[in-house]
Amino acid sequence: MVRPLIIMPVKDSLETAEQAIRAIVAGGHTVCVYDDYSTDENAARLDALRDELGIRVVHIREVLDHPSPNYRWVLNTAQREAIEKGQDLVIIESDVIVKADTIDKLIVESRKAKGERPIGMVAAVTVNEEGEINFPYEYAQKIKQDGSCSKRFSFCCTLLTNAFLKAYSFEQLDPTKNWYDVHISHMSRQLGFENILQISNPVLHKPHSSRPWKQLKYKNPLLYYWRKLTQHLDKI
Repeated sequence: MVRPLIIMPVKDSLETAEQAIRAIVAGGHTVCVYDDYSTDENAARLDALRDELGIRVVHIREVLDHPSPNYRWVLNTAQREAIEKGQDLVIIESDVIVKADTIDKLIVESRKAKGERPIGMVAAVTVNEEGEINFPYEYAQKIKQDGSCSKRFSFCCTLLTNAFLKAYSFEQLDPTKNWYDVHISHMSRQLGFENILQISNPVLHKPHSSRPWKQLKYKNPLLYYWRKLTQHLDKI
């Protein structure tokens, strides 16, 4: 069985990112970390983790002269590699801590038949320290079991099947936007794929650790939306 390509975009917030990386490795997997213009100190810490754990680290500043965020470039680069190697793609964000069997559960689910629609995406539900479903899957608090989901997905901890990667080129993503998880999850459905949300496969999510200004969304939503609009931040 071909193992999936696992990637993690990282922008500073190395305390949480290191926890996230170590959790993946502890489950018997490796990960390709895309360092999106972290500080020199944090870039060096990632290199130290590479040497210790055997992970891959791509420092985007060494290959691309474009300011952060570079999510579109990361997605395109990872998609090309996954298609070339016949792999599924697993995206795990740097503020998500997986369990030892999280990724294996995503893989098993992605290979199950779901009627006539092939599976495009499988996502692990996110929870807080108390085990309660949290952002971005609050809408799933009333869902009792794994199953097809037509609502938006996040890339917090999500597998994109090789079949879906071949069906939709990320070259089509709008370069004026910053984030694409909602758009891509909708495209999966539009192209006839099934998106599965695994309620039984929770992962710990520490929202926005790499973009602390977004905590304003919960503490001061008016200021959050003012900054979002006037400073053209977080374009989805």
